[in-house]
Amino acid sequence: MTQLADAISRICTARQYTEDLLANVEDDDWFRLPAGGVSHVAWQAGHLAVCEYGLAMKRVRGVLPEDEHLLTAEHFQLFGKGSVPSEDASLYPSVAEIRELLTRVHTAALSELESLDAAAANEAVANPPHRMFNTKLGALNWCASHEFIHAGQIGLLRRQLGNNWLR
Repeated sequence: MTQLADAISRICTARQYTEDLLANVEDDDWFRLPAGGVSHVAWQAGHLAVCEYGLAMKRVRGVLPEDEHLLTAEHFQLFGKGSVPSEDASLYPSVAEIRELLTRVHTAALSELESLDAAAANEAVANPPHRMFNTKLGALNWCASHEFIHAGQIGLLRRQLGNNWLR
C-alpha cells in the first residue's frame, strides 16, 4: 500500500468511527451543551466537514469555483476555525443538513483523491502554511488525525449527555 493509499484509508476509517458515534446521538442532543461544556455535537460534525474540505481538497488542489456548491460562507462562519458553538439551534442548519454536509464533502474529497498521483502527494500544499504539515500527504494524514481528535470529543459529549453505549 502506498503512503497515499494509507492516508486515504485512515481518512475513511476515521469517518466510519465518527459516523458510528453520531448514529448513537439523538437529534435532540445535537445542539445541547452539557453542563460546563464548550461545544456540542452539531458544531463538531460541521467542523469536521469544513476541515475535511480544507485539508483534503483546498490544501491538495486549491479552491475551485464549484466548491461553493459543497460549502457556503455561512458554513465556514458557523464551523470554521475560531467559531464559537452556540446553544441556539436556530443559528445552524438542521441535524439532517449537517449530516448531509458531512457526507457531501467526504464523498467529494474521496472522489478527488482517487485521481491524485502518489508522486504529487509529496508536493507542497497550497497556502497558507500549516504548522502540522507542509505536503499534500501531510495534509491528508492530518485530516485523519484531526477527525479522530473530534471523534473523541463527540464521544465525550455523548457521555456527558448520558449516552454511554453504542447501540
